[in-house]
Order: sequence, then C-alpha cells, then structure tokens
Amino acid sequence: MRPVAIFRFSPTEGPGHFGEWLDAHGIPQRLFALDRGELVPAEARAFAGIGMMGGPMSANDDLPWNAPLLGLVRDAISADVPVIGHCLGGQLLAKSLGAKVVRTAAPEIGWGEVDVIDAAVNPWFGHRDRFRTFQWHYDTFGLPQGATRVLTNAFNPEQAFALGRHIGFQCHIEMTRPMVESWCASAGDELPPQSTGAIQSKVDIFEDVDARLATLSRVADDVYAHWARGLAH
Repeated sequence: MRPVAIFRFSPTEGPGHFGEWLDAHGIPQRLFALDRGELVPAEARAFAGIGMMGGPMSANDDLPWNAPLLGLVRDAISADVPVIGHCLGGQLLAKSLGAKVVRTAAPEIGWGEVDVIDAAVNPWFGHRDRFRTFQWHYDTFGLPQGATRVLTNAFNPEQAFALGRHIGFQCHIEMTRPMVESWCASAGDELPPQSTGAIQSKVDIFEDVDARLATLSRVADDVYAHWARGLAH
C-alpha cells in the first residue's frame, strides 16, 4: 500500500492521534516536515491519502511551501486521493478549493462544543449529535463551493466541511496530552488568567483533560476510519 503523506508545519503540531490511528491500523505514513525545509512532492498519486496538520501561520502567508502544497492538494482532489486537513490543514484544503481564509472575529482556544449537521445521515461522526473538541485558531475558512458543512458552533459556523472523500476541520480532533502540554507551555499571554468567551484559561484547559482527550480520540477514530475507507491502494 502506498503511504499516507502527512504535512507538518510546526514541530509542536505533528500527526498526534492521526498518526497513532494510522499506525494501529497498519497504514504506512510518510511525514513531510515542511518546518524543516522538506520539499512538497510533485505527484499526489504517489500516496494513498494526504493529511495536513495545524500550525501557527496563516494559510494566506507567502511561504515557500504554500503554492506547491496547494497545487498538490488540487492534484489529489482531481485524482480522488483522499485529503484530510486539521485546523491550518483544513484552511489550506478550503483555500485549494477556492474558498477564502480570513481573520475570525471570535478566536477559539481550548475546549468547546461543536454540533454535527444532519447527524442521522452524516457518515463521519458515528451519528453523534455534538461533541467537545479542542480549538486553537485565529483564522477561519469559508465553505468551499460544492462542499457540505458537517460541523458548526456559535463562534465560527465553519467548523468542518466534507467534499466526497475529503474533509477539512477548523478544530483539532488529533490532540494528545503531550500536544496540549506543549501548546500551553509556549502560549505566553495567549491564555488569559480566567476563561473569557471562546478562549479558556490554562486551568480550564487541563480540567478533566485525560477524560476529554479519550472521548475526543473516539470521535477521531470514527472520522479516520471513514476517511481511510477511501484510501487509494
């Protein structure tokens, strides 16, 4: 089987539970550490699927890898190679499909609820109506033409979209405890002393964190299992 290509944009925002799930199911993966200067490959057909992780930069930044990666994602969509994007990765997927990525009026950091659209027929989330997920973003994407909104909340309506076998998330379903710890340790003044609006304090982020991560990982398991059914062999 061809590997799943995983694109990392920051050393602290690796594959997380996505990589763990692939390993547990015997699906090979190839990490492209763009934060270390690795080049974007030319052909999407060399991979069974493409996964993009999060990062502190904007999808609109003029970075060396931005244009080649958007081109690869468009190539993957044309070739029916499944793409999944987490946060920045979801924004890049949306942008590759022609949607705009803009600064949000309501940044989200920490734990928050999202609602599943049409849960009874939505194949991605195990027929859940809503779940608590992890957030850390200042930008948001518009809904690409032809795509379906599959997750929403009161702060940012575009929490996830699906287009055939492709799915892009604004939220982070791939979180692990080391990732939460690392992000909070380097957050500086991003985290307020007390939670306000959609931005949580460090204390509130770590409340019941292990139980919350375990529950979120079960949601992610359903997402990744559905996505993997479309992998190109």
